[in-house]
Amino acid sequence: MVFSSHLFIFYFLPLSLLIYHLLPMRGKHIYLTFVSYIFYGWANPWFVFLMMFQTVVDWIAGRTIAQRWGLPAGTPGTCLDPNGPRTRSQKLALAAGICSNLALLGFFKYFNFGLENWNATVNALGLEGARWDTMLRITLPLGISFYTFQSMSYAIDVYRGDAKAIDSILDYMCYVAMFPQLVAGPIVRFQDVADQFFERSHTAEKFGRGVCFVALGLGKKILLANPCGKIADTMFDAGSVGCLDAWHGVVSYAFQIYFDFSAYSDMAIGLGLMTGWVFAKNFDSPYMSQSITEFWRRWHLSLSTWLRDNLYFPLGGNRRGEVRTYINLALVMLLGGLWHGAAWNFVIWGAIHGTWLGVERAFGKHAFYQRLPRALRIATTFLIVLIAWVFFRAKDLPSSWNYLSSMFGFGGHQAGMHLVSGLAYQPYFTLSLAVAAFVTWTCPQTWDFTRRIGWGKAIYCLIVLLVSLAVMETQAYNPFIYFIF
Repeated sequence: MVFSSHLFIFYFLPLSLLIYHLLPMRGKHIYLTFVSYIFYGWANPWFVFLMMFQTVVDWIAGRTIAQRWGLPAGTPGTCLDPNGPRTRSQKLALAAGICSNLALLGFFKYFNFGLENWNATVNALGLEGARWDTMLRITLPLGISFYTFQSMSYAIDVYRGDAKAIDSILDYMCYVAMFPQLVAGPIVRFQDVADQFFERSHTAEKFGRGVCFVALGLGKKILLANPCGKIADTMFDAGSVGCLDAWHGVVSYAFQIYFDFSAYSDMAIGLGLMTGWVFAKNFDSPYMSQSITEFWRRWHLSLSTWLRDNLYFPLGGNRRGEVRTYINLALVMLLGGLWHGAAWNFVIWGAIHGTWLGVERAFGKHAFYQRLPRALRIATTFLIVLIAWVFFRAKDLPSSWNYLSSMFGFGGHQAGMHLVSGLAYQPYFTLSLAVAAFVTWTCPQTWDFTRRIGWGKAIYCLIVLLVSLAVMETQAYNPFIYFIF
């Protein structure tokens, strides 16, 4: 089930909210877990059991780390001493939680990728007898990249002493399965919501802000991301495009992925507010960045902070010398790229960002073009991001190189190129792209826009919602881009 669908907007959401707010606090958690499993299992119910299994494993790991077994019911929990020693059983429990999550993610996300690369390698070496030919092909469960990272954060936060363990498995199931952020984030760290399981407010002000988040997020998806996506699909799927058309396509994709992903985050945050939960901001005008370092302080904040705290710092961060710092940066970004998808394109995308982060670190965490005027710094950073997006969007490496060649005037010419231009430059698409650019570089973030809501903002959000719903009814099934990650 997707947020931008008739079923969710008109049936699932109103009924779920109505029943949720009629229940007492204890019942709210149980009910939210129940409807979240319905939401997640709508397309494939079997994946619900997979998530349940991992949930139980991580809950047991958390209880073991916190040494909560055998205590009388109702015994107050405390955080572990961050600087205290850890027993062998605590270390094993943490390792079990992390390894089970990574094994789950690795099998479902990278089995096909690993098999294809193994067969390609042995073929290249003339060892055809070592091929592994199997009919087994793995279907990627929706949102597995997100909920495994989120679930891992629980055991890690408890182990570090950043949060208390949850005694109730029902509460923990609610944390993992909450439908607002389940499929495409933001990645909600356990330490950020732990206290909200015991005390959170349900106010009209919070609910109203949540409605505005949902309305603006739906507008981003339906009115901006989808039309820009049509342009990008036309250009990237064409056999050959001209130089200007290629740039038109990649700029359109940059807007598509930004508005698509930030739309989901906005709607997730809004749905959380409507049910009393407060999730952290996930985007902060990333295309206003003046360096790649700043870009990663603004783009997909929940992932960048997760990678920083749970991968970069444990690897040593910048505390083990200059060379090791650059290695750590590169490794984190390579793994971050691979997290997005099982393809070499994503690895190269991560390598581009990792390389630029290393270069900028050599300049004191600033871009080497920092002396340029602010507008040119933003434009140069955006240009680097655009080049990297080619690898993110193209279907494979040959397609990426071909598209880059077209961008820089080295592409071939094929019959039908003018037809492609005619499809992409339709007035509706061109207007949507112009509005997307205007919103990107002049408008405040949804998080800031909704801090105070008067009648003017409320009416504006209502208009955006109604227009988005009207346009949505004319569109086919349109899942969010990050559903496939």
